[in-house]
Amino acid sequence: MADRTVADLVVDRLLAWRVPRAFGYPGEAIAPIVAALDRTGGEPAFIPARHVEAASFMATGHAKFTGGIGVCLATQGPSAVQLLNGLYDAKLDSKPVVAIVGEDISGPLGGAHQEIGLSRLFADVCNQFVRYGRSPGQVPALLDQAFRTAAATRSPVCVVLPRELQEASVPALETYAGGVITATPGEPLARVLPHDVDLAAAAQLLGAGQRLAILVGQGGRGAEDEIIALADRLGAGVACSLLGKPVLDERLPYHAGVVGEVGTRAAAELMGGCDTLLLVGTNDPWTDYLPMPGQVRTVQIDIDGRRIGSRYPVDVPLVGDAAETLRALLDRVPDRPNPRWRATVENAVDRSRGEVTDRAAAPAEPVNPQLVLQELSSRVPRTGALAVDVGSVLYWYARHLELPPGVNAQLCGTLGSMGCALPYAVAAKLAAPDQPVIALVGDGAMQLNGLAELITVSHHWSRWRDPRLVVLVLNNRDHSGTGGGRQPVTDASQRRPDVPYAGWARLLGLHGVRVDRPELVGAAWDEALAADRPSVVEAVVDPAVPLSPPEPAFADLRSVFAEGDPSQRVREQLERRLSLAAEELI
Repeated sequence: MADRTVADLVVDRLLAWRVPRAFGYPGEAIAPIVAALDRTGGEPAFIPARHVEAASFMATGHAKFTGGIGVCLATQGPSAVQLLNGLYDAKLDSKPVVAIVGEDISGPLGGAHQEIGLSRLFADVCNQFVRYGRSPGQVPALLDQAFRTAAATRSPVCVVLPRELQEASVPALETYAGGVITATPGEPLARVLPHDVDLAAAAQLLGAGQRLAILVGQGGRGAEDEIIALADRLGAGVACSLLGKPVLDERLPYHAGVVGEVGTRAAAELMGGCDTLLLVGTNDPWTDYLPMPGQVRTVQIDIDGRRIGSRYPVDVPLVGDAAETLRALLDRVPDRPNPRWRATVENAVDRSRGEVTDRAAAPAEPVNPQLVLQELSSRVPRTGALAVDVGSVLYWYARHLELPPGVNAQLCGTLGSMGCALPYAVAAKLAAPDQPVIALVGDGAMQLNGLAELITVSHHWSRWRDPRLVVLVLNNRDHSGTGGGRQPVTDASQRRPDVPYAGWARLLGLHGVRVDRPELVGAAWDEALAADRPSVVEAVVDPAVPLSPPEPAFADLRSVFAEGDPSQRVREQLERRLSLAAEELI
């Protein structure tokens, strides 16, 4: 029997860590591991992307959608550089990813073509763990350490394996016999609860508040019942970060929506009116939309103590699992609902939802992009996944798409890198081929890498039990919405070229529908969701529709909320504040 190679041992460790697939782009320096994966017959599978950056987004998307550890493969040089974007996405959104990078050091002086210092290249993005494999016997334990570190720190890690090492034989008697991996990838390795004294302090602070707001981030997943129970006990209003949007049922009458530049007026008003703030599993960067420092007293719950107080001042830190910590708080918090405050919040939510509906119904040329997302809202399948890209589509997703409970939505929340949604959608679909997936992208992201990754979709879809992977492309042909709430560009040299996105899908054997009339938007969604293969919905939308970020919260809105309907007084006080600021500048 032929000796096994180190590449075979790598595959063994992937199996031990229950990795179903590795994403990458084949190349000489990683070829032995790719060949070893091919020999397994797809367990685990190797999924080649059309670009290495897309492969890294797929690995991070796998981690986000499944809760497991994503794996990506690349070679040295340019391929290693192209991994960085997806790995930074994993780092900033706290997701475990293992990058295995091959290196060819067979040159006459030990150098390599395309040589880049990999340790320094990955030192920041994989700051928890970057290691080189040096000998066959070391590799399995090295990979186990990498996976444990990724799971424990919820971050990307990197292992560099020279090609010669991957090809090295491992005699049968020396084959590594690893133990069973008992840790659940991506989950806490231990039960984490705050100390009783901190829970008591948090309960006292929350119980003393008159106008409570709860801001929910992605760390609130799994704690939905506890969040709702606490909100009802204290009469609180709730809002969410972008990453926290899927956590709670957005149909709750006191759910104000997303906080931040892409968010709702009701969420900004909630932050401006509260006197007590509970942060649950959120590291949201839009701190301008949180209450003015000193306006509120704050409790923060996070599984990672390093995030406590990193964005916003905190009075009582609670390091612990969100669900267990909230259950412990419920045992200590008094039942003190504030009907007046809750009614004020619900009135603000009703006004905000009416405003959103009116904006979607406004005329546009040819189609209002807000209408496209509004029409999808009632058609989102009750199960499955949704991937969202960066750009104006993010604004419309945040405000106009009401997610059904149980739908897993993911986006590049903290890094904010374009081109993530279609790779995410591929990862989600491969993880659950029997469930529908929807990707929301702009024309810029589609041109960046989406057109190429549709080839990946066309290669895999025939093996999916449920063939529905629907890609929405908002075709507005300019750069609006790529950051800062800017107005659409008017310089013709900056306009994007028009591309027949639906036609490209049809050339690949997929379904494509182009819609440029508002009365046909709903029918286009119905057609795509009923198709017997993946679909592209190309919506030709008006670039002049303003993004209209809500005004940030101000400290002097507290009394406004305490008095009742804030809409007119908010505008008056905001105008006075801006007028005073202008006088000071003069």
